[in-house]
Amino acid sequence: MSTMQKIFVGDVQGCASEFEELIARAESRFGRDFELWSVGDLVNRGPRNLRALEVMRELVEDGRGRVVLGNHELSLLRIWLGVLEPRPQDSAVEVLESAEADDWMKWLCTRPVVETGDLEGSRFVMVHASAHPDWGLEETLEHAARVEARLAVADIDALQTFLDADVARDDAELERDRDVLGRFTRCRSIDDSGRWSSANPERSEDAWHHRWAQEHHDYGVVYGHWAIQGLHVEDALRGLDTGCVHHGRGRDGFLTAWVPEAIRESNDPFAAPDDRLWQIPAHRRYYEG
Repeated sequence: MSTMQKIFVGDVQGCASEFEELIARAESRFGRDFELWSVGDLVNRGPRNLRALEVMRELVEDGRGRVVLGNHELSLLRIWLGVLEPRPQDSAVEVLESAEADDWMKWLCTRPVVETGDLEGSRFVMVHASAHPDWGLEETLEHAARVEARLAVADIDALQTFLDADVARDDAELERDRDVLGRFTRCRSIDDSGRWSSANPERSEDAWHHRWAQEHHDYGVVYGHWAIQGLHVEDALRGLDTGCVHHGRGRDGFLTAWVPEAIRESNDPFAAPDDRLWQIPAHRRYYEG
């Protein structure tokens, strides 16, 4: 088990300058003795997508970084596979225009959709968007392992089939795993019947994390994906997407990191309130969409 300081960072989305500033702060505080955990969406809409990937990959390959796939990495994979057309605001296509495009896509395919670890005896998972309210930690990892196996497959046709959600298949297991992937990477709300949606919840009780918290799980969740919601600090929950790339769209944007470096009076690293946060202000307005 790693004894390095864990630093959890929210959605970067191509804001590589702020990402590098955050890492410089970490190096100033901890030297090399830290491990950076990214909730995904390293790319898209911001200006320096290749650099954001390069910085994260260097940490991963140095044994000092972990990253899960976000919906924007999956969209980039779909564009690469030809099952999705890029939109004008999709700045991550610069990755596909690079000489190393295929290598980057193969690297992304081998990234997990769920990471897990331990903070001073408290277990947790890191996902991009949400955790299923009914799943314990082990069940969450079992579902993630199936999806990750489908993504890491060497057969490009099989990968294309899995990621082309517009093509219906008479394959219940395939559709189940597509649904699991969507829940991990896109979900924001869950209705009374248990169906998930990427839309913002109309009622507070439909927020995925509200339904998850009602089950009183024995693990915490670190996530991103929800810039409109903003920073979310609640017992057992840390939502870290504070919209760095959205700076100037009616509010200030930040790249936020959670740095749980000390146990407090509660002796629970996931207890709220919690001020162990670093916020790097966005350097400028990035996204006009």
